[in-house]
Amino acid sequence: MGDTVQTLAYGSWPSPIDAALAAAHDGHPDYVGFVGDEAWWTEPRPAEGGRRTLVRRLADGTEESVLPAPWNVRSRVMEYGGQPWAGTVREDGPLVVFVNFADQRLYAYEPADPGSAPRPLTPVSSVGGGLRWVDPQVRLEPGEVWCVLEEFTGDGPSDVRRLVAAVPLDGSAAEDRGAVRELTDDRHRFVTGPRISPDGRRAAWLAWDHPRMPWDGTELLVAEVTPDGTLGEPRTVAGGPDEAIAQADWGRDGSLLYSGDRTGWWNLYRTSGDDDGEPPFLLCTREQEFGGPLWTVGRRWFAPLDSGLIAVVHGRGATALGILDPESGEVVDAAGPWSEYEPTLAVDGSRVVTVAASPRSAYEVVELDARTGRARVVGARHDDPVDPAYYPEPQIRTFTGPAGREIHAHIYPPHHPGHVAPGDVLPPYVVWAHGGPTGRAPLVLDLQIAYFTSRGIGVAEVNYGGSTGYGREYRNRLREQWGVVDVEDCAAVALALAEEGTADRDRLAVRGGSAGGWTAAASLVGTDVYACGTILYPVLDLVGWGVGETHDFESQYLESLIGPRAEVPARYAERSPTEHADKVTAPFLLLQGLDDVICPPAQCERFLARLEDRARPVPHAYITFEGEGHGFRRTDTMVRALEAELSLYAQVFGLNPPGVPALELVK
Repeated sequence: MGDTVQTLAYGSWPSPIDAALAAAHDGHPDYVGFVGDEAWWTEPRPAEGGRRTLVRRLADGTEESVLPAPWNVRSRVMEYGGQPWAGTVREDGPLVVFVNFADQRLYAYEPADPGSAPRPLTPVSSVGGGLRWVDPQVRLEPGEVWCVLEEFTGDGPSDVRRLVAAVPLDGSAAEDRGAVRELTDDRHRFVTGPRISPDGRRAAWLAWDHPRMPWDGTELLVAEVTPDGTLGEPRTVAGGPDEAIAQADWGRDGSLLYSGDRTGWWNLYRTSGDDDGEPPFLLCTREQEFGGPLWTVGRRWFAPLDSGLIAVVHGRGATALGILDPESGEVVDAAGPWSEYEPTLAVDGSRVVTVAASPRSAYEVVELDARTGRARVVGARHDDPVDPAYYPEPQIRTFTGPAGREIHAHIYPPHHPGHVAPGDVLPPYVVWAHGGPTGRAPLVLDLQIAYFTSRGIGVAEVNYGGSTGYGREYRNRLREQWGVVDVEDCAAVALALAEEGTADRDRLAVRGGSAGGWTAAASLVGTDVYACGTILYPVLDLVGWGVGETHDFESQYLESLIGPRAEVPARYAERSPTEHADKVTAPFLLLQGLDDVICPPAQCERFLARLEDRARPVPHAYITFEGEGHGFRRTDTMVRALEAELSLYAQVFGLNPPGVPALELVK
């Protein structure tokens, strides 16, 4: 590279971070656990059709992929899935149960037996979406796996029931659905997997019902485990319509711990779990989150240790890994470079394993020794694929939006070790709207962001009102305001960057996927802030999406995001970008997976049909991908999508990125 810094126009800087490199490093390890004293986790394989494999750390410190292709460890319960595996050790070695994505069956596997192969534990159903499983717990003594069963009863997306079930480990249910024991009824629409008390006498799980989402209100249920292995009548011990319980687990002393947001923040509580009238005890009072949104089943923000201490993932905006003393309320955080910890925790004695990342490193499997406070990487170690001098240098910013409200964002200015732009020119910026809307953009190294910043295009990730990590009040800003607050907040950040001289006012773009795709489209329809936009697998038509076009989990989400349909039906059309396609004047790129059941292709097709009615067409491109669902996982898909996006910005902003195929825009 040399020491000479060259002056080149923004967007024309040559970068070693190409689309193939960014795609190869997409996704991250997740769903950690211990099998005996070994740490295990799932890991993506973008080059192998986007499958997820199971990886173990051996005693000598090496890593081994447990399952070869085509095994894909991933559940589709509630479509977003959740904890897809569990493991234990028997006399003859490890036993692992996992969900295979292709058929959604639960399998058992003994990796110590060189001649063994995964054997099915559950049958296949031809009804609707079939039989699906998630959040398994292996119980060797009765010889069962306790987990969540999602069973379709018809062909419609909402013809479904969910309950806690027990699957025999002997495989007798592989052909006989009747061998599955139903431990609860289906009185609740949604449930999580049961957590069994240390003495084996009680089980606790979470439940909620339409139209609430799990971050609106959930119930913490407890039932007795009877001598014959069934569950007694459940009772509600915490939560309700206006309190969201994010996780529950049993302490080693038999007390029940849970993360609830009755204070306005997800904090930790302790209760007996009995119907004794004793109020729960708040373990730590902080304006921080010790929990989060249950987009997937089986997430863990805390894990009790044998010592009585509690490992916690917590924070405000960003996250930390700490050890909480429940008696004093003191939290001691682990030292290290990481700024983001995933809500996945496993403990073994004083060992705590999780997944963490930083602005300079991708997600890694990290182990904390609770006795010494020492943390180290034990799996999926980050290895710089290029000189880290090309990585972006993020700024944590807070902007002022309408009515003086705070807006949190991460700003990634253009950055290249060998190039600068002419001093009298401002850079183009792309505003990224995350795909929550009840979610958050993490502060981590993302090579897709670096793909743009290393070429001279800035990125602004906006944690708009409705995002998690900032308390319930901030989260509730989006109630009945989807398409308003998110759009206003993104625009406020974009315009503030232009006004302060950070970004070129005439070269602003907006980009997002899923709910972020909605925000991007609504921004192009409702504002004149952006010169162009990239819209990935979006919601575009609320009227269609809310009545049978999407999956069951989010089928009534709009009741809170937009308002009760029965009371404000006109608002659904009023907010939909499809109804206002004639107002789009900026060029855009639309990217869609053809197997997406959450935001199906019909959403894009109706929007484009309305666009064709215009007297003057808007330059645009629509690219679809066979075999891709909601969110892209295959290397070739991600390469084409990134290169198409960069080409859009090049054409609209007048940039000249070297080596990027031209995107053909329909005009």
